[in-house]
Amino acid sequence: MKLSRPVSWFLLAFGVWSWFIWITFVKNLWQDGSGLAFDDAGDPTAYFWVHLLLAVVSFLLGTVIGVIGFRGVRALRRETPDHAADQPVPPSSSSSSSSSSS
Repeated sequence: MKLSRPVSWFLLAFGVWSWFIWITFVKNLWQDGSGLAFDDAGDPTAYFWVHLLLAVVSFLLGTVIGVIGFRGVRALRRETPDHAADQPVPPSSSSSSSSSSS
């Protein structure tokens, strides 16, 4: 499967964005002072574990999506210099005139 340039960049950006957002979220979750993430004894609550699981899954999905985007961008960059070599070469005037005279 071949990804277009915009799709590849979107997937890569999504992966980076996912990491940025969820790292920020986990930092805020860890420093929560509202009593949602940690009880009065300082132990993690169900809210903490559920949201930590969401963050871990999102890290994994963001990583996979970002890697797919990165591989797409890298493949497109490798393909660009070779793109001119893949185009058919038009026949020269001498070969076309010799074949038409036969």
